[in-house]
Amino acid sequence: MNVLGIDIGGSGIKGAPVDTVAGALTQERLRIPTPVPSAPDAVAEVVRQIAEHFAWTGPVGVTFPGVVVEGQTRTAANVDRGWIGLDARGLFSRATGLPVAVLNDADAAGVAEARFGAGLGRRGLVLVLTFGTGIGSALIMDGVLVPNTEFGHIEIDGHEAEHRASDHAREKHDLGWEEWAKRVQKYLEHMRALLSPSLIVIGGGVSKKADKFLHHIDLPGTPVVPARLLNEAGIIGAALAAETAGAAVGTASARA
Repeated sequence: MNVLGIDIGGSGIKGAPVDTVAGALTQERLRIPTPVPSAPDAVAEVVRQIAEHFAWTGPVGVTFPGVVVEGQTRTAANVDRGWIGLDARGLFSRATGLPVAVLNDADAAGVAEARFGAGLGRRGLVLVLTFGTGIGSALIMDGVLVPNTEFGHIEIDGHEAEHRASDHAREKHDLGWEEWAKRVQKYLEHMRALLSPSLIVIGGGVSKKADKFLHHIDLPGTPVVPARLLNEAGIIGAALAAETAGAAVGTASARA
């Protein structure tokens, strides 16, 4: 099945049609800078533009960098606060005229990595962390998502983790890769102490630069690997969410 996936990030909004059987983009992705300010109507207009670019008429999956519960956005750490308490699913559906599913951006990446990427076939607890404007997290237990974990906001030494260890923090403080890796190391040690994951997957924009920093990370007994789907994981996970939502609606309709 082909589904349009759209991944909303702090700096860019990316979208492409996805083959949900193969877990791969079927066309070159389109990226549009995230509006400043990132108010709901402005972001919805970009989502509409992406759907229009692909002349899309089917279901759409959209990620959001915050807690999402039944299509409503509950938090907005790195985007406009107008998103808090908003019916995002309704907003995007009205903007595109299409059925839409909405989920947390890191959760989307985690689901995609568990189904097609570094977490494929892995039993136990898999922690997927996306390093970008902030730090997103997805927790997968035996292939099943535990949604909206938001571990990037955990406090370490009096600071939110993402304020010191996100890719944005690396750029803001002009850190070299080795120096930044020390901050990531401390964060990962903390997460391992809390969760004892069997695998940690590093995703987000930095995943394509894993050769610059991953060899500085050392967690004996806990593999730390780059995301296989790189920065496309969010798009693929968004498409999977829309496919699942469509299947659930179809099943409910058949039972009615």
